[in-house]
Amino acid sequence: MQKKQSKTRDTPLMEVTLRRYEKPVGLEERELIRKFCLGVGLLQPGDSRDVVVDVLLALMTAKRQRQMLSSEDINEKVIELRKKYNLQMLGIAPSNVRRQIKRLRELLLVEKIKSKYRIIEFGTLMGQYDEKFSQFLLPTIVTRIKEYFTEIDNRFG
Repeated sequence: MQKKQSKTRDTPLMEVTLRRYEKPVGLEERELIRKFCLGVGLLQPGDSRDVVVDVLLALMTAKRQRQMLSSEDINEKVIELRKKYNLQMLGIAPSNVRRQIKRLRELLLVEKIKSKYRIIEFGTLMGQYDEKFSQFLLPTIVTRIKEYFTEIDNRFG
């Protein structure tokens, strides 16, 4: 009787996409946020469903007034923003807006306190990037990739 061969899981433990675009000079607010989302992998090039841009823009705008928003508040602001910019009402279902909030939380940019959301500690995105992403998340990914380099070099001389 043959043993059933176990498969290695191909699901990444963590995934990061980074893209480089032109310098952010002269961009209006939504386009600035859109390029940021493209740069950090929250949005794919050519994606027509870009509601994550409006979610982040709503949270960044609320940060100016140090205002926390519920998911319902964010949903309303997303609809207002999409009307303001004459965009199709794609992806504005409350469940999708909550999913986009979750993605921003996973990227360690947004936090939930009770049932409201804000940019972490009303801080800067650069501060969050330096503290959480570049010092914590990125090194763990780079270290693991180096382990693969080493193992491949060891096996293949």
